[in-house]
Amino acid sequence: MDDTTTGQEYWDARYGEHDHLWSGEPNAVLVREVTGLEPGNALDLGCGEGADAIWLARHGWRVTAADISRVALDRAAHHAATAGVADRVDFQRHDLAASFPEGTYDLVCTAFLHSPGEDMPRAAILRAAADAVAPGGILLIAGHAGPPPWDPDAHPHAHLPTADEVLASLRLPDGAWDVLLSGEHERLQTAPDGRAMTRTDNLLKIRRRRT
Repeated sequence: MDDTTTGQEYWDARYGEHDHLWSGEPNAVLVREVTGLEPGNALDLGCGEGADAIWLARHGWRVTAADISRVALDRAAHHAATAGVADRVDFQRHDLAASFPEGTYDLVCTAFLHSPGEDMPRAAILRAAADAVAPGGILLIAGHAGPPPWDPDAHPHAHLPTADEVLASLRLPDGAWDVLLSGEHERLQTAPDGRAMTRTDNLLKIRRRRT
């Protein structure tokens, strides 16, 4: 990604290179942390090809799903229709640095909202995500804790904050939120050459208090 390429151009091109960029399965941390919650309305930021949004819809949530890439959103809408949940997911194109979905939500989630360049104001976007959480609602932020083990020099300019750094960057008012989980975890991921490798990610889960 160079200085002349916009975020939408970069991601449209990347999605356009593959029939599917991701596995099609929901993120395991989303499934683990959301299972058991009372379904309501959810916001999925950086929804990609829609696996998380579709899983949420299948489990009773009404979902607004946003991404910068029209290619990804068209693919996600097709997958949602195939899964029979098209009426429960509203796919919206947003460059989150410039626009943000309206409304408040019982669940706001984002998984691996990273950019290969330095142009995405991730902390500001996550503050907007926190602002979109309704009283009693959950904010769930999953991120990479480091580069992929098969390419340790990948994206040298991308800052990958810890969960505690993400929490601090949200600038939450005192006494307004409860921290339910903040830390690192490991998961197996398949490298491009087919090897199974361990990758470290982090997760922040917080709840906005009702009063």
